[in-house]
Amino acid sequence: MTSQYRIRADHDADTIVVYQAYAPAIADAALRAGRFVAPFSFQRMTWIKPSFLWLMHRSNWARKPGQERVLAVRMTRRGWEEALSRAVLTSADPAAVARADVHVQWDPERSVRGAALNHYSIQVGIGRHLIRTFADEWIVGLTDLTPQVHKAAALTRSGHTAKAQRLLPAEREYPLPRTLERLLSPGR
Repeated sequence: MTSQYRIRADHDADTIVVYQAYAPAIADAALRAGRFVAPFSFQRMTWIKPSFLWLMHRSNWARKPGQERVLAVRMTRRGWEEALSRAVLTSADPAAVARADVHVQWDPERSVRGAALNHYSIQVGIGRHLIRTFADEWIVGLTDLTPQVHKAAALTRSGHTAKAQRLLPAEREYPLPRTLERLLSPGR
């Protein structure tokens, strides 16, 4: 994969952090249980993003209705790579996309101020047939980042971008097995 299409994430030897934004009722129930439970929907695709800034762009720094709470979802690398091994690019044949357990799309990464950058961030849609496995087997921890998000957003809006950047999670390139690189490469 080219450097434009590399996964950048907070990860360690065993886990990777992905981000999601939810309504307060969903986030509160999940945080109390330590995993996703109702009212989280197990009947529809859920999108996970290893790029914190892409989720900030998508959720407008936790200000969009229904996306007011930002959770860091720590999941096993085994689960992450299992999901990716079952993925189909959303730009593939529509019939293949419709049958896939997991969807992958690449969108321009964002700066702290929301500008599109010249490299891409991966978004991974976990389909309803795999959501229980994601929620019950792959997730090892949930953390509410909402206060940190609000603080970083306020600093950015007041022109203190460097201070805001110090609050962002550290993300570095995630090393993919070569078989997954080929599978996830746009234009293959």
